Amino acid sequence: MSLLPELRYPTVTEIVASARALAAQHPGLCALRQIGVSRAGRPLHLLSVGRARRAVLVVAGAHANEPTGGSTLLTVAERVVHERQLRSGISWHFLLCADPDGASLHVTPAPRSLLDYHLGFFRPAGPEQPEWSPAVLPPDRLPPETLALTGVIDELRPYLQVTLHGTDLGGSWVQLTKEIPGLAEPFAKSAAELHIPVETGASDAAGWPTTGPGVHVMPAAGAGLAYPSLPADDARHSTWYHVHRYGGLTAVVEVPMWASDLVDDPAPHPAPAAAMRRLAGRLLRDTLQVERVLSDASPRLDGVDGPLLRAARWALELVPGLAADWTYTPPAGHTMAYVGSVDAFARRLPLRAAAMLLRVLHETDDRAAPRLERLVATWSEAFADRFRARWVPLEHQVEHQARTVFAAALHARDQSA
Repeated sequence: MSLLPELRYPTVTEIVASARALAAQHPGLCALRQIGVSRAGRPLHLLSVGRARRAVLVVAGAHANEPTGGSTLLTVAERVVHERQLRSGISWHFLLCADPDGASLHVTPAPRSLLDYHLGFFRPAGPEQPEWSPAVLPPDRLPPETLALTGVIDELRPYLQVTLHGTDLGGSWVQLTKEIPGLAEPFAKSAAELHIPVETGASDAAGWPTTGPGVHVMPAAGAGLAYPSLPADDARHSTWYHVHRYGGLTAVVEVPMWASDLVDDPAPHPAPAAAMRRLAGRLLRDTLQVERVLSDASPRLDGVDGPLLRAARWALELVPGLAADWTYTPPAGHTMAYVGSVDAFARRLPLRAAAMLLRVLHETDDRAAPRLERLVATWSEAFADRFRARWVPLEHQVEHQARTVFAAALHARDQSA
C-alpha cells in the first residue's frame, strides 16, 4: 500500500505520520527520531533505514514552495525498506522537512493552476532558508534548522546528500557539487520516459559546466558568478558543501510541477544579449508595479512584520542588481533554452513578491489588495500561456525524482568505493 495521499502533496504532519508508521512496521530496520526544532518550535524529524556506515542523506522541504520532495522522500524510503538491494552496504537517512515553519505558510497542497499555486505562495527570504542562510549570515546567527541539518551531516558523514527541490514551471535538472560519472544517462532516460522536459539551460546553474543535458556541476571555488549582483546566491557557501569536509558531495534534484518544452531547446538563440536586455526591462517594469502597491500600503502596514512581508521585500530588493547583470554582463548561455529559463525567472520573481504581499494585504484587509489581485491573476495566466504549461502528473514528478535519487546513490557509491 502506498504511503502517498492520492493526487495531492502531503502535509508535514502526514509525512511524519507515514514515517512513524513505517518505523513501527519495521522496528529492527527503521528508526524515527527528533533532531532539533524550528524557530517556531516545530520538531525536525529524521527517519533512518539500516545501520551501515556508508550513508546517504535525503533532504526534503528546504523550500516551502517546492512540495514534490516530501512525496518523493516517502516513496524512496518505502522502496529502500522493501528492496534489500537498495540498502546493500548503505544506510539511508531522511530529513522529513528541513523547514516546517515555511511549509506551514505555503498553503496550496493541490494546486489546480498557476494562479491557485500563487494565491497560497510562500518562499522565505534568503537569510531564513535553512540551506542558504550560511551564505548570508555569520555562524553565530544561523537558524536552528540549519544547525540541525549540518549536525546530521557531521554525525552521518554521508558520501552523498540528495536535496529534493522543484520548480513551478519549466523542466528537470540536477546540480552537483562534484561530478557523478554515469548519472546523466539514467537521468535523461527517466525524463524522456515520463515526458518531462530537461532544463538544459537552467538559469540557476548559469555558466556551470555540464556532464550531460541538464546535469550541471558547480564550478570550483574562485570561479566567477554569472550574476555578480547575487554573491549570496553562491551555492559554495550553502549547506550543500558541508558534506565536502567528509569527502562527500551533494546532488540537488529539481523537477517541475508544470512542464514547458521552451526550456528544453538547445538551439542557438539568434540574439541572446538583446533578449536578456529585454527581459531585464520587463523585470524592472513588473517589479515597479509591485513596489507602487507596497508604497501605497506601507503607511497602513506600519508595525506589521512577518515572514510573508519580509520575503516579499527581499525578492523585490534582488531585482535592480539582477536586471543590471542581465543588461551589462555577457549572457552566461546562448541557447533558446537558457533565454527561456531566464524569461521564466524574470516572470517568477515579481509574481512571487506580489503573491506574498497580496496575502499580507488580505490579512490586514487593506484597500490595495484588489489592485494586486489583478496583477497576480494576469501574470499567472500570462506565465502559463507563454510557456504552454502542462501539468506533470504527481506520480511522474515523484517517480522521476526517485529514480534520479537512486541513480545518484548508485553511481556516487561506485565512485567513492
